[in-house]
Amino acid sequence: MKQKRYNQEFKETIVELYRTGTPANQLASEYGVTEVTIYKWIKVHSPIEGEESLTPADISAIQKENLRLKQEVEIFKKAMTIFAKK
Repeated sequence: MKQKRYNQEFKETIVELYRTGTPANQLASEYGVTEVTIYKWIKVHSPIEGEESLTPADISAIQKENLRLKQEVEIFKKAMTIFAKK
């Protein structure tokens, strides 16, 4: 069975509908998404306690970007040592 893919806007819309009072079981039947999936989206797109605007998805994106930048710094350090020797 092929797994469906939903875009970010769709996920955020479902979460917003849930927050405005639509029950998860109703959303699941209307949009063809399981309740478990809806609750996962709610968890990922809900702000972290104490932080009004950061969600777990935001933190994950920040961590990925941080890792990418660290790798770039290491590449630049290696390049500097090679060019410094010439």
